[in-house]
Amino acid sequence: MTVIDKINGINNIVKEIFDFTQSNEKVKADFYEYLATIGAKNISLNQMEKIFLPYIFERRLDNKSILQLFKEEKGTDPVIESFINAQASIFEIKKILKNGFELYNLINEKTYTVLSLTKMTNFRGIYAGQYITARIFELDGEYYVIEISSVLSHSQKEEAYRYAVMKLVHSPKMLYTDNPDKEQEIKDTIAGMYQKFIKTFDTDIILTTNKHADDIIGAFNEGEEIDLSDKGCDITNFKFFHVKELDNNYSNFLENSMGGFSSHNEVYDVAVIFDEKNGLYAIPFYKTFCTIFEDKTKVENVKNCVEYFLTNESIPNIILDRVSTKYPNFIDTINEIMDTKFTYEELIKKYKSEYLENRIYSSATILYCSKAFSEIFDYISEPHPQKPEITEKVGRNSPCPCGSGKKYKNCCGKDV
Repeated sequence: MTVIDKINGINNIVKEIFDFTQSNEKVKADFYEYLATIGAKNISLNQMEKIFLPYIFERRLDNKSILQLFKEEKGTDPVIESFINAQASIFEIKKILKNGFELYNLINEKTYTVLSLTKMTNFRGIYAGQYITARIFELDGEYYVIEISSVLSHSQKEEAYRYAVMKLVHSPKMLYTDNPDKEQEIKDTIAGMYQKFIKTFDTDIILTTNKHADDIIGAFNEGEEIDLSDKGCDITNFKFFHVKELDNNYSNFLENSMGGFSSHNEVYDVAVIFDEKNGLYAIPFYKTFCTIFEDKTKVENVKNCVEYFLTNESIPNIILDRVSTKYPNFIDTINEIMDTKFTYEELIKKYKSEYLENRIYSSATILYCSKAFSEIFDYISEPHPQKPEITEKVGRNSPCPCGSGKKYKNCCGKDV
């Protein structure tokens, strides 16, 4: 089968999926609700087809993706399986090719040669050196780009790397998805750091407070000795409350990371835990959570605390495993507080299913191993480069002196 035949086959499947969103009554109703939600009611068919791509990849009905619903109704297909496993990431454009791009994935640190499903003339205005948020998929050993949702200029490097880091925080597995060499590096790093943690502290868990957690983690990372005698958890009145500094949203994550746990004025407990297989965790309110199973009357905002540990995506099943092993009354107490009747296995399947389906390493370990995280911190800690001073006349169609690879009129001379 030629590349053209493959591309035609892929485009035919895309059309079938679009027809499915218009023929399946449940999906159709949800699709038009989605259009209304994003303010795209009265739009052309061409505009609708562009919107439907992120819809089929990201929308879920009854805890199933639109692609999974299509697969159940129409049957399996290699293209559908490839779509289900597609990567949505941010890429640096290394080269513009005759029939696609050479892209460097800022998140999983791998370079891809991807083919375009449309004519390259549709990508006028896109140049090497820019960054694109895009979705790519692999089929029969070749990669294709199915969606480009935004384009950033070479001068927006900081924004591109911020985006990459935030994607990693919310989905740590993206660092090693489709990159087994990176996953092996992570495993090796965890093995070495675990031995170092045990040797340093003679335990795999340290109970402390937000006022000391940063010092402990920092000393460990730097290989410095630290006296823990005055850095324990001396909290006696346990209460759970919202800590806004822990909200890892796009706009404030890096700044909050620099501030650390201690940036919050009120004191709360933090457990620094090193899991032998998954890496380093810093779990807020861990001792508060444990106290619930000793005497829940000693904890203020009990239900909110339980909900936090169950629904927070950054708290893995292994943390609940650790607590449930220590406290035999774990599931009975949870059911009493939440007014449910779960078995422990049912509870984990409901709230931590992603951890059961995938190997997910801790966010702290992922960031430690991420070049994007290192790059952005190096970038924002150094003076930002200024536009080059143009001392002689540059032709508008000449290469820009800044080295972006673009024409001067499309780069530093754009506003001249």
